[in-house]
Amino acid sequence: MTVEWTAPNHRGSAMTLSYSSYLELPTLLGAQHPVRTPPQHDEMLFIIQHQTTELWLKLVLHELHAARAAFDTDEPEVALKAIARVKHIQRTLTEQWSVLATLTPTEYARFRRFLGRSSGFQSHQYRAVEFLLGIKNPAMLPVFADHAEARADLEALLAEPTLYDAFWRHLARTGLAVPESALHRDVTASYALNPELLPLAKAVYQAPQEYWPVYEAFEELVDLEENFQLWRFRHLCTVLRTIGTRQGTGGSSGAGFLQRALDLSFFPELFAVRTETGDLTS
Repeated sequence: MTVEWTAPNHRGSAMTLSYSSYLELPTLLGAQHPVRTPPQHDEMLFIIQHQTTELWLKLVLHELHAARAAFDTDEPEVALKAIARVKHIQRTLTEQWSVLATLTPTEYARFRRFLGRSSGFQSHQYRAVEFLLGIKNPAMLPVFADHAEARADLEALLAEPTLYDAFWRHLARTGLAVPESALHRDVTASYALNPELLPLAKAVYQAPQEYWPVYEAFEELVDLEENFQLWRFRHLCTVLRTIGTRQGTGGSSGAGFLQRALDLSFFPELFAVRTETGDLTS
């Protein structure tokens, strides 16, 4: 059977659709508007760096939502495929900091004061990723008081189970002894270490061949968090290199805020269990 694909009507037929119209390049490439007058050469870098980050975050959210849905329907292979894609995106995002790091303090100072109160602190997609992975902070909601759609998205994620919640519920349905405290926790709360999960995690790591699919999933989640921490650290290093310990735009504390974020963990049991599994006998 031959299936013909036709472009949406508002973008023309399949015969007239071009590369430019498919990607909406006039809109995309026309979305860079430096605020400094007269224009400063380096502001274009700053804008594009953050715009591309937001595009990648959009794809991260797309994949994490798919992974959570796959765990909900007991399709772990589908979930892990989505997570694997996120890991590749994370590597790109982390390496991307090396481009912004070419911005020297002098170059940034030429347009920084013109940014007003705009700040990466106000990225609702970044907050959505945190909420979806378990770092839920309702105090972030007022930041988006003037952005109804962004706030609604975050409020929805605040009330929903996280990716990690969906993962443990999936494992319980496979017959593993997941404690009730993990299955019925308050999902509106930021995730915290649950000691009752450690025996199960330890059993998996002590007998990986017996629990191989779960073992593999644990390691994929560990990769996901480690990559996120590397991104946070590279962000911190770039900020220190560019503005030192000065206050960030938008009233954030700058490097201090980023330093504290390094202490946050999405999947704490998968790291805590490592302290208990280092003395295995052959």
